[in-house]
Amino acid sequence: MNKNLIKDLYRYIWSISARDQVLLSIMSVGVFLLELAPLELQRRIVNGAVAHHPYRSIAILCGVYLAVSLVHGGLKLVTNVYRGSVGEKTNRHLRMQLAPAAEPDAKGPEGDAGVRISIVLSETEAVGGFAGGSFAEPVLNAGILLSVFGYMLYVQPWMALVALLMLSPQLLFIPALQESINRRTERRIETLRALSNAIVDEAAGNGTASTHHTYRRRIGFVYLLNVQIFIRKFGINFLMNLLYSLGVIGILAVGGWLMLQDRTDAGTIVAFISGLNKMNVPWRDLMNWFRDLTNAGTKYRLIATQLGKV
Repeated sequence: MNKNLIKDLYRYIWSISARDQVLLSIMSVGVFLLELAPLELQRRIVNGAVAHHPYRSIAILCGVYLAVSLVHGGLKLVTNVYRGSVGEKTNRHLRMQLAPAAEPDAKGPEGDAGVRISIVLSETEAVGGFAGGSFAEPVLNAGILLSVFGYMLYVQPWMALVALLMLSPQLLFIPALQESINRRTERRIETLRALSNAIVDEAAGNGTASTHHTYRRRIGFVYLLNVQIFIRKFGINFLMNLLYSLGVIGILAVGGWLMLQDRTDAGTIVAFISGLNKMNVPWRDLMNWFRDLTNAGTKYRLIATQLGKV
């Protein structure tokens, strides 16, 4: 993706929500720091039960686990709601800039009412949805990944290596598939804008037989682009799920062998399977964030062109 495009998008987001982005990033740090506590608590609870520790100590650990879960869940809830409100603030700002009164005499394809309708009703959503998590999302998910992997590496390096092998191949196929999705997304937006103009022309009584034929052809083209996007999007999900399953199998295989060698314990294996899931979710969210970044960047460039900013 064009680096200037990313800079322009982030410059715009920062200009309208700098304070919000700082607060969201700080809250995200708190969320990912709380992710580590459940892993260690799970390990201690299981090992305590296996070693027949007094039930009182296990019950205390369970109570601490509950308290951590409530604090973590509450902070995450507040962060998500705040992030959503920042996204809606961005949508409102873009839509106000596109108000018809701003350019009452706009002419040509870039000033057509159909294009503005398409932007106001759908295209701003992608930019606004990304803006809410543009800074906080990578801070949160990268923080979870690094902290959980660091914990796993400290507790049992061999099983941590399995988790790393699960994530690494995704760096190869996801960017290529995402770039393919981006190209089709841009063509889809341009086609939908043309459809919006055709609808406005039809309502004004300017439609012809040729216009109707072109309209049907464009609808078919949008359908084809959407199907191609779905194939690539769900193909990414399939590959990510497959690698996650292989990671779980790897941890069970390596962990089982280490237990037979008295080099690890049951609690560590349980904690690692949970930790792998904790890594899989933020990794998936990071991939989705990257996809949203490229999608929002593409749409922002098209919107900025409409506004005469690029």
